[in-house]
Amino acid sequence: MKLLKSSFPGLSLILLLIAGFAIIELLGSASTMRVATEALIRLVFAVGLYVFSGNSGIVSFGHMSFVAIAAYATTWQTCCAMLKPITMPGLPPFLKDETYPLLNSALTSVALAGAVAFVSGLVLMRLASLSASIATLALLFIVNTVYSNWTSVTMGNSTIVGLPVYVNLQVALVAAIAAIVVAYLFQISAWGLKLRATREDEVAAQASGISLYWPRVIAFTLSGVIAGFAGILFAHSTGTVSISSFFLSHTFLIVAMIVVGGMRSLAGTVVGVTLLSVVIEIFRRAEAGISLGSIELAIPPGSQEMILALSMLLILIFHKDGIMAGREITLPKWCRKHRVTSERRADTAIQ
Repeated sequence: MKLLKSSFPGLSLILLLIAGFAIIELLGSASTMRVATEALIRLVFAVGLYVFSGNSGIVSFGHMSFVAIAAYATTWQTCCAMLKPITMPGLPPFLKDETYPLLNSALTSVALAGAVAFVSGLVLMRLASLSASIATLALLFIVNTVYSNWTSVTMGNSTIVGLPVYVNLQVALVAAIAAIVVAYLFQISAWGLKLRATREDEVAAQASGISLYWPRVIAFTLSGVIAGFAGILFAHSTGTVSISSFFLSHTFLIVAMIVVGGMRSLAGTVVGVTLLSVVIEIFRRAEAGISLGSIELAIPPGSQEMILALSMLLILIFHKDGIMAGREITLPKWCRKHRVTSERRADTAIQ
């Protein structure tokens, strides 16, 4: 029972994802499965961002950099060998003339994203909370500028095509579950507890002997690894990569999702991504037009962004800490009562 209680917050999220997957598999159309796949990839990135921002209280605007780094790294390894010498002549020979297995490319790409996160974290995590948040935005601009102008290696602002597409709804679900497991294990670990202590009160945490620096560096690195994982999923779900896909619009969307759901809990991250993904898809279809018999109804272009912004504003006005307000999903009361009763009976029997 103790194991169930300790693992229930993470286990419940996994079961909810599996239940949603089963419903979509049974009743969903091809377009619904595509939307669900995109939402699960967003969830992987959001969970990675939660590992650092949710536990530390420092909002990072730079994690899309690690998504881009991993996406381009897997592109260089798996893209068509015939195209690379023409479109990306600046690549070193071992990348330009070779194509690598998907698993090998995924592992090395995630490792590269994690390495960049670790090195940048060594510098950024020395800054105070607000300064570190602004510095992560600077990191995003640096990566975007370099990749946009490194035309011989990244094709600049052009779109790279020809990547193998192997990420479907099933693969995205497994990836999301893996990300949740890693995030929850970190959350209940000693490093996660230390990091949340610094989030709640930096002075008290330092007075208790807790370092502000290393818990943040470790969380920043781990979140960079998960964000890189999301970059691989994105690249191999669409078969294309463009640096414009890894910039401010997607960054602010994911940050908005975890803020709306409740940045201080893993459940809030999952709820925020799910809710806003549904809202975005509903209004995207409404902008495209809905047929009711002979009548074609459509809302004006741009309404999606306006309604989304209004929805987020209302949620934050009435729930300033997000929908979940920092709470995780816990065991139902009847289960907890049953556990207490069982423990009392066991104590009586021993006596």
